[in-house]
Amino acid sequence: MMTLIAVAITVAYVFSAAEVLGIVTGEPFFWELATLIDIMLLGHLVEMRSVLGASRALEELVKIMPSDAHLVRDAGNIEDVSIDVLRPGDLVLVKPGEKVPVDGVVTEGKSSVNDSMLTGESIPVSRKQGDPVTAGAINGEGSLRVEVKKTGKDTYLNQVIELVRKAQESKSRAQDLANRAALVLTIIALSVGAITFLAWYILGPDLDFAVERAATVMVIACPHALGLAVPLVVAVSTSLAANSGLLIRDRQAFERAKDLQAVVFDKTGTLTRGVFGVTDVLALGDIREKELIRHAASLERNSEHPIARGIVRSAAEGGIPLVSPEEFRAIPGKGVEGKIEGILIRVVSPGYLQEEGIAVTDPRVEMIASQGKTVVFILRDRTVLGALGLADIIRDESRDAITRLKAMGIRCMMLTGDNRFVAK
Repeated sequence: MMTLIAVAITVAYVFSAAEVLGIVTGEPFFWELATLIDIMLLGHLVEMRSVLGASRALEELVKIMPSDAHLVRDAGNIEDVSIDVLRPGDLVLVKPGEKVPVDGVVTEGKSSVNDSMLTGESIPVSRKQGDPVTAGAINGEGSLRVEVKKTGKDTYLNQVIELVRKAQESKSRAQDLANRAALVLTIIALSVGAITFLAWYILGPDLDFAVERAATVMVIACPHALGLAVPLVVAVSTSLAANSGLLIRDRQAFERAKDLQAVVFDKTGTLTRGVFGVTDVLALGDIREKELIRHAASLERNSEHPIARGIVRSAAEGGIPLVSPEEFRAIPGKGVEGKIEGILIRVVSPGYLQEEGIAVTDPRVEMIASQGKTVVFILRDRTVLGALGLADIIRDESRDAITRLKAMGIRCMMLTGDNRFVAK
């Protein structure tokens, strides 16, 4: 298509310029030339806008990557450097709340790491010495020293970005068909143009007449409508899909969507909200459920742990007022404690109960744990008041979407990096 357009533009300009200079006689094609160029540029503009719109997903992926890192020198000094200067074998410090700058292995420290943007694992995963970490993951409450294993284009996230970029460069079948049609049209137009020139040169009154007729054939044969129609179709279909919440990453896949037999859903952030929240409240003692959440959230609002944020968020959504705890302190790796209205309250993990020899026999606790949910216990001194089950909260609209797809005869599946208990 571009070859034929270039030929038409060149012939129109050269012939028109020659006519103005008096080299040949005839009608110039300046108006046709300007119209042809405008239409083709409009087609390119429409196409580029649709491509740039699809590139937003790529921009969001790039934003995940941090640009700087805390490099640990041999003398123990810490220097802030660009991740571009890091090499395999270097040691970097990842502070609480920061993003991991590179793919590497933990050499010192212990923390929980949020990998949900990369793996779909909704529950923060514990990382200690010898465990791998991935660039773009968010560090939790502890500091980590990480030995660099992969940098730049070799990191997991950059490989994902490269896959998305290649997919966006793919052309649709409509564009391939248009280009094939334009190839045939180019051969026909050039052949007919040459035949027209020869025929009028031999049979016509003079050379100028033959040149004008040949130029006319070349300009008319230019597929400017084809050059505008395909980008318009792509842009309009992409826009309509975007209004329905569909990002078109691969145009050929989009064209095949009418033949869909199955839909594979991501879990975290798609079927679920992608944030921790309280799903189960078990009052095991002489306490109401709201009071149980109030005690837990009042303590946990002083913590930056994802589980703590989930409890505080659930209390806020329920409109439960919180109080300021006294003598607050963290129990490393086990939970937190403090005085609420003069009473010592602890929010702890099942591991703390095992260490202290505190037994919980309620079968509901085991049932929640078997569902893959995170369970925390609320204690008053050594008495278990209750337990909270936390998980990635399912979106309200997920059931409706899947029900409607199944009614259309489409099979629905879920693909997740989370563990099978949470997935189930």
